[in-house]
Order: sequence, then structure tokens, then C-alpha cells
Amino acid sequence: MFLSVFDMFKVGIGPSSSHTMGPMVAAARFLETLRSSPFTAHGLRASLHGSLAFTGIGHATDRAVILGLAGFLPDTYDADAAEEALEQIRETGEVRPEGLGTLAFEPREDLSFDYGPPLPGHANGMILMATDAQGDVILQETYYSVGGGFVMTEAELSAGKNTDEGAPVPYPFHSAAEMLEMCTTTGKSVAELKRANELSRRTPGELDQGMDRLWDVMNACIERGLSGHGILPGGLNVKRRAGAIYAALQAERGMNLNAPHTINDWISTYAMAVNEENAAGGQVVTAPTNGAAGVVPATIRYYLDHVPGASRKRVGEFLLTAAAIAGLVKHNASISGAECGCQAEVGSASAMAAAGLCAVLDGTPEQVENAAEIALEHHLGMTCDPAKGLVQVPCIERNGLGAIKAISAASLSLRGDGTHLVPLDACIETMRQTGEDMSNKYKETSLGGLAVNIPNC
Repeated sequence: MFLSVFDMFKVGIGPSSSHTMGPMVAAARFLETLRSSPFTAHGLRASLHGSLAFTGIGHATDRAVILGLAGFLPDTYDADAAEEALEQIRETGEVRPEGLGTLAFEPREDLSFDYGPPLPGHANGMILMATDAQGDVILQETYYSVGGGFVMTEAELSAGKNTDEGAPVPYPFHSAAEMLEMCTTTGKSVAELKRANELSRRTPGELDQGMDRLWDVMNACIERGLSGHGILPGGLNVKRRAGAIYAALQAERGMNLNAPHTINDWISTYAMAVNEENAAGGQVVTAPTNGAAGVVPATIRYYLDHVPGASRKRVGEFLLTAAAIAGLVKHNASISGAECGCQAEVGSASAMAAAGLCAVLDGTPEQVENAAEIALEHHLGMTCDPAKGLVQVPCIERNGLGAIKAISAASLSLRGDGTHLVPLDACIETMRQTGEDMSNKYKETSLGGLAVNIPNC
């Protein structure tokens, strides 16, 4: 199995990696298939199923599909160009993707939401179609957005194709136990194993520059969130709070007003800044998803700004360690809220952040694994029940608490020698089983939990 650090951390747009980024990527893939097909298309259609239908409006899935069919991609997304394209598409009922000419696509007629049973492969399913001049379907493909911006066709999902199929990596590990055994036999850290695997795919310069960009985008997202004000879109009238809290914390510095626990407010504010930006449709980095995008950046920012002796040079080590843990979770369970609830999103993010922080605080591989396990264990059973289908309540605050748990988990692990009762592998498997048993009401459908118990939602 090989999942790159750039698979687990992707630059994209809010509010959701599975409901916004994934559908946009699926649409782009369909256009590529159409370009290489022998058919001449005159129009396009799309249908959304399962969780993509139930919470698609709140997650801007419809918007993502429209823009994806017009040729937009998350990594190179231009907000101003997107607004112009959407206005033109609504006026003309046409899209003009590169290399395919003008294709009929009237969103009100050609994009449908199917609220029946989900497609068999995954809770996040969509069908894309190309039609001829008579409106008959000439090409059709089913896609599944399986979390974190990952997209698979029906055939790929059936074949189990969800990992890099390139040359073997020097340190392939499928479990935390295998990872720790490799650390013991080689004397390498988790980050060093991961770095060696990455270098089988790219040069050291490409790896380091890529990780630098990831942190730059994460940190820029924090900064935008800390300066943002107003009401978030979507109808819940949720007020941005990160900026005001940050300003108050800065004003209180040096005034001897702060109790020790005020550090939690700094941590939460960094995470909330990211997730308020995500809720507003801004640029974020999946970590491992958009809904959980604030946990890792907040923990890194805590490390850099509040830990004596912290070094910017070690952020890559943090990201590599976190990506190793994320790969284990994705390979052996899920990072998708629609599959396993929020334990798979914020829970996974907290485990990643705990492991990364432990690593840059000079924890041993055993302590790193312990940190990840503590963080994930104490998110087990967490549901995904977004009010009104928006990535706002409870998601924004939940990222703050996920970061706080990550830091506590890393600290606890560093107080021990790495030995502990529950292995990370057992915790990941428990998360998978819990997700399987969880009612669909609590898996990103907004049919249960907070989503139905908040007045006027």
C-alpha cells in the first residue's frame, strides 16, 4: 500500500472534500473520459445519490458538479472565474470544457438529486452522462467520492483500486504493528520511513517544496480566518468568531489576565479560523478531509507559536508522520463521514495531529503510535450530523476540540514509554466496526442528531 503525503493532504476548496472536491474531481475525470472516447457529445447530465443528494445543497455539491463539468479543478480553483462561469452557465444552459466544444447543460434540468437508497458501492455516489443530439445517453460512468477528495469509478471500487500502483516502496507497511517493526529493525523514525517511500516517487526537492506549499496554504487559511468577519453563508446565520477571539487573546497578552487553560482558546481559534474559511468555500488543505481541515494546521501553529524551541524546519516531519497515520486509517477503515461518521474525519485528524506533534517533540516511534491511538480512541462513536447539511455546526468547534485532544494525547504519550493496552491497529478496526454499525442517520445525511434537534433547522 502506498498513499502519498500529497494524497492525504490536498489543496482544494470548501466546504467538503467528499461533497465538494470529490464531485468536482469526478466531473473532471468524466470530461477526460469523454475526450478520449469515439463519441461526439452534445450535452451532459448528472445525478447525485445517497449522502451527496441528502446534504448536497448544504455542501455545494451541485455547484461543484457544474463547475467541474465546465473544467474547474480544486487545486487550481479561481473563485472569481468560477462566479463568472456559473453566471454564464445559468444564462446559456451550456458549458464549454476545453477540447469538447459547447455542450448543453441546464443545471435545473440536467442535475438531479435522487433521495432514494444510495448506490450500492458507497454512500457518496453520482452518475455522469453524455448525450447525443437527440438526448440519448451515449456515455455513462458511476463515480464514488470516498472521502478526503478521493474518487473512484464503480469498476475501480469493485476491484479495490484505491492505492498507488507504481513501483514498490522501500518500506511498505499495512498496519501500525508493521510500521513499528520497521522502525525497530531500521532505526528510522516514522517520518523517515515515510520520507523514503515518498522519494521512490519524486525528488527530495519536489517533496520538500510540495510540503512547504501545503503548510503555506494551511497557514494562509488560518490567517484569512483570523481576519474574517461576518455571517457564514448557508442560512444558519452562524457568525464568524475566530477573528474576535484572536483579537481578544492578543490584547490580553502581557496583562496577567490569562489562566493556564487559555492556551486552549488559542488552539481552538486557529482551528476555527480554518473551518470558518472552509464553511465560506475558501481554499483549504484536506487533513484528511475538509470537514476536519482545522485540526492539523491548528496543532502545527500551536507548536510553532507556543512551544519553546519549535522549528519551522520540522513541519515536514510533522506532515510525513501525520500522513503515515492517515494512510493506515484510510487503508484499514475510512476517513469518510458518510461511511463512519465524524470519528473518521475529526477522529482521524486528531490522531494524525497527535502523532505529528509527538514526532516533532522527539517522541519515539512507540510514543508516536501511542499518541495517535489515544486521540482516535477518544473520538470513537462520534457521529456526523451537520445542521442543515452545512459544514458549520458542529463541525467548526469540533475541530478546535479535536486539536486540543491531539495535543493532550501527544503530551500523555510523551509521559510514558510507548507501552499501552490498546494498539492503534485495534482502535482503527474498532472505528471501522463502529462505523459499520452506526445508523445512516448519523453519517452525513442530516437525518438525525443535532441536525434534527436544533430549532428551525
